[in-house]
Amino acid sequence: FGFSENYKIIELNVGGQVYVTRHKTLIAVPDSLLWNMFSKKSPKELARDSKGRFFLDRDGFLFRYILDYLRDLNLVLPDYFPEKSRLQREADFFLLRDLAKRLRPRVSKDNSISEEISQSDTEDGAQCCSSSGEPLRALSASGAMRSPSLDSRKSGYITIGYRGSYTIGRDIQTDAKFRRVARITVCGKTSLAKEVFGETLNESRDPDRPPERYTSRYYLKYNFLEQAFDKLTEAGFHMVACSSTGTCAYTSNDPNEDKIWTSYTEYVFCRE
Repeated sequence: FGFSENYKIIELNVGGQVYVTRHKTLIAVPDSLLWNMFSKKSPKELARDSKGRFFLDRDGFLFRYILDYLRDLNLVLPDYFPEKSRLQREADFFLLRDLAKRLRPRVSKDNSISEEISQSDTEDGAQCCSSSGEPLRALSASGAMRSPSLDSRKSGYITIGYRGSYTIGRDIQTDAKFRRVARITVCGKTSLAKEVFGETLNESRDPDRPPERYTSRYYLKYNFLEQAFDKLTEAGFHMVACSSTGTCAYTSNDPNEDKIWTSYTEYVFCRE
């Protein structure tokens, strides 16, 4: 019963993201969910994917921070990290109570909410830098650096693109089938895209992109341009440019048959 010596190295599939870690890392925090899974249960009792990796149906991007915390009870967050509330939810799910407590915003005596990560004051947190030189905030088991307010809005650009099509039949007014949007793409800085679109953003094509890097592979879970525009406007963005290209093709070699028009359009939004 339990995990034998053959399981010193564990492969995990977390929401489609693959992680490889040591067994002792997963059981670093007693009474946590992972501790119960990998110390109290046998391998046969746990769900696996088609390649035999242990499967967890959770946020694969945020699990990297959970795993970092388990390695040495330290967590390094980017300088601008808009996913803190979601990471707190993951910490609650994995029963990492100390981590969840320190991610929870403090409520001061005047009932105002502080974004400072709750910590004991016995030590100061360490500040680190990423490989690109970006400042990072270190969250240790005994101290923390102040995190920038999530309400502070950074300037930047987001480009919305879509490829649409419509068909015009022989009777133009009767047979016209107007805009059909296949997919709305989102290009820009990862942190800005997640801030604006939140849960409506599909990250499956670029799931492991750090918050301060740029991507052109996100797309939205809906096909209404106006809904995307509303979200951008609510976040303080305004349109500064747009461009479009189009082509026409026949459905057959007969020029009297329906014409299919396809177009690709991009809208550039800016927040200063």
